[in-house]
Amino acid sequence: MDEVIQVTQWLSSITPRKKAKLFFFTTHADAPSPMVGSNDVDTHEETQLPLATTVALHNFKNIDEFLKKKVNTFSCYNVIENEITKTDYEYLRFYSACKYLDVVPPFLDLEKISAIQNKFEMTDEEQDYRLLLDSADLVLEKVCDSLKPAGVSQMWTALRKDRNLIRGVKTIDIIGFFVDPNPTGIKECLFFFIVRFLQKADKINRVNTNRLERLIAQCDESSSCEEGKTIDFIIDSLRFYPTELYPFGFCLIMCVIEGRDGAMQEIEKTMEISRHLGMITHTEKNPTKETIELVKKELMKPKYQFYSSFTCWFMSHGDSNSMVLADGETIEREWFLTSFPDISTFQLKPKVFFMVSCRGANKFSLKGDEFEGQSATCDYYDIGSALIRNRMLDITDSVRDISYVQPMMDTLVAYSTILDHLSGRANTHGSIYVDRACVLMSENISRGRSLTEILEHLSQHLHEILQETMDEDRIVYKQACHYDSFFRKTLKLPYTRHPKEDVHSAPQ
Repeated sequence: MDEVIQVTQWLSSITPRKKAKLFFFTTHADAPSPMVGSNDVDTHEETQLPLATTVALHNFKNIDEFLKKKVNTFSCYNVIENEITKTDYEYLRFYSACKYLDVVPPFLDLEKISAIQNKFEMTDEEQDYRLLLDSADLVLEKVCDSLKPAGVSQMWTALRKDRNLIRGVKTIDIIGFFVDPNPTGIKECLFFFIVRFLQKADKINRVNTNRLERLIAQCDESSSCEEGKTIDFIIDSLRFYPTELYPFGFCLIMCVIEGRDGAMQEIEKTMEISRHLGMITHTEKNPTKETIELVKKELMKPKYQFYSSFTCWFMSHGDSNSMVLADGETIEREWFLTSFPDISTFQLKPKVFFMVSCRGANKFSLKGDEFEGQSATCDYYDIGSALIRNRMLDITDSVRDISYVQPMMDTLVAYSTILDHLSGRANTHGSIYVDRACVLMSENISRGRSLTEILEHLSQHLHEILQETMDEDRIVYKQACHYDSFFRKTLKLPYTRHPKEDVHSAPQ
């Protein structure tokens, strides 16, 4: 069959809502640039003009033309063996969006997809199409689905009132002030236009969504929300780090085995919980400084930009400032913690570090006969008041900026013990902190808990346990853990996901 006819038939089989979503996912706001094969042409018109004309004319002709152009580009594209190009990213994004929406063209060359994935050095686990979807876009899709056409129309009216923001933007004028978002697919096109416009104007990104939240907050709840949804519910959904679908993120496990009883148990537990959370995991036993440098170099590879989060477990001996590596050398804990968050592939994404080592030799000792022989170390306003608000600073958009970010932002560091103190171990089961952390995370999957809630529970749980030193003094003591957070959103534990399961049901 002629390719033109095939493309026409494929487009005619897609609903207007899915066309709008396919366009949105394909014009991903954070696509890498510059890349091989890219140019300096402003993509403003390419990503916003088709949406604007579709809303204004109630006609999907320009979106159809855009999708046809994409398909033709991919059809003629020859995969270059070594260089990763802009088209490689676009091809993967297009394929994953089609797969997610259940509209994969029957004529799409899947061998090219496989060749591109091989260029990215993706493992079998990483070739799951869900990895290629952008979690932030999936969250925004759910926000759109939660709003009625009237709600998106009210957002549009609120946006149009910000004259400083919209001044001189031609696509805004194409849509006009009054919009009828009721025809099928128009609500989606208008919402996605608002989102992409705010992203291009550097007002929102995957972490900073305040400007979008403020637009939604101006909607009338009774007319703007789908059944069962509220304005608060919709806004709250934007206040979590986007970690939709599988995988939840990439997990790096580094564990010094030499001289650490129970270290293999630590590895098994952290691997099991990371898989249970739906992470793709890599383990480094007995790391050295060279190992760490190689891992950092690996994490800079382009494929890691597809991950939604990064978690690292580092388990070793240590003191107040340093951690002991497998070869007996030490590294500064601060150096380790500040070198990973700056990796560009994980910028604006949550990064969690579990630092499991002693930070000194002090102990919170418990004295008295009742503690002898007891130890787990052995085996067996709403600020809505007008009065308050009126006294608060009025922070205008002119003094807000989301472009420059401190490297440590979006990072959480969880320590197994407080400064200058021991981190306890069981004779054969390894770190008690690791054991309890894995148990609590496993128990709280599917309960909607955030990571910080789990860590607070862990702090309470761990501090109840009586431990005993392994030296001849056999001192009974307690251990206190804590964390330092630079998070700007809440990180929720995911629901159980298995890489072999397709948990997706196609959106409408």
